[in-house]
Parts: sequence; structure tokens; C-alpha cells
Amino acid sequence: MIKYYRILIADDHAVVRRGLRQIFEETEEFHVVAEASNGFEVLEKVRNIAVDLVVLDISMPDKNGLDVLKQLKQEFPHLPVLILSIYGEDQYALRVLKAGASGYLSKESAPEELIVAALRIVTGRKYVSTTLAEKLATTISMSTNNLPHEILSDREYQVMCLIASGKTVSEIADELNLSVKTISTYRSRLLIKMRMKNNAEITHYAIKNGLVK
Repeated sequence: MIKYYRILIADDHAVVRRGLRQIFEETEEFHVVAEASNGFEVLEKVRNIAVDLVVLDISMPDKNGLDVLKQLKQEFPHLPVLILSIYGEDQYALRVLKAGASGYLSKESAPEELIVAALRIVTGRKYVSTTLAEKLATTISMSTNNLPHEILSDREYQVMCLIASGKTVSEIADELNLSVKTISTYRSRLLIKMRMKNNAEITHYAIKNGLVK
């Protein structure tokens, strides 16, 4: 019988990884067996080290956290993944759950909630906060007609949220480790799909629908 659950922590900030390691290793149930600072490291280490749970930041350099999640679920469909993010639940929770994540937590969550979420997930269940559960229930009960942002690809959606938060194309390119030309292409695509003309319309829409604060 397993004495503890083996965890891989994936975050591009060493300070965050250290803090998460300390939280997990203060419990008897968990032991951090690996860390990763980018998406490619996550995939490489999971392929070579036995883990019971991946705690994954959604904003990873080189390979986006959503892309890493999707690839993990393709290669290891039964491996639980808990997404831990600076972004609020309104922005990404539904998308990552649809992509196969077992749970979603904001980095502002209390350490106790992180442990509760991790324990629930490694025992085969899903974890969402009470607030998110209520929002999901509301979403299900509403009309099945998609809102404009729901037809965007994951990367287009991410660019939309960053534009709405006030970042320039250059700043977004730096944050996502992509070229300015690539970000401009994503911006053009999302404007076409959402039938919008400029950043002001994107920002107004995102605020109106609670996608950014």
C-alpha cells in the first residue's frame, strides 16, 4: 500500500515551486519527487518518473500549460492534473476542466485548500471551489448557444484575456514567449471570430462577461 502520493510541481518560478514543495511536504500524504520549470520538462519528467499527481501552472514558458495538459492526457489519460493559476476561475477553469484537468485552483487559495484539492484528486475525484461549482451549474442550466469567446482556440482566448487586461501586443509576446507577428495573427483571428473591430471592444466584452477584473 502506498505510503504517500508522489507529486510533480510545474511552475516557471523557483520561489513558487519552493513554496508549494514546503506546503506538500508538511503533510504525511504527499512527497514531491520532481519539479519542472517549463512545459517540455514536465513531459520529459512524467515520462521518466512515476508520479501520482501533476500540479501545473497554466502560464508556462516554451509550451503553454493548456497544451501541456492536453498532451499529458493523451499520453497518460489516467494521470490526475491540478491546474494552479494566477488567473481567476472565470477565465480558465471551464477550459482546463474540459481539457481533462481534475481541478483548478487560484494561486491566491489558502494552503489548506490546496491540500484538500490534491487529496480529492489523487483519490479519483474532481475538485472545484464552491463558487466555481455554482457557476458551472448556472452555465449548464443556461441556453446551449455559445458565447462568442467560447468558439476561440485556447491560445486566441489567452491573447484576448491579456489584451483585455491592458497588455500590448509586445508585452503579450514576451509573456507567452512568442513573436509579435504571431500574437498579431491571433489577435486578428479572434477579432474576426468575435466580429469585433478593436481592442476597446475586446476589453468591453471581457469585462461585461466577467473574464477580467
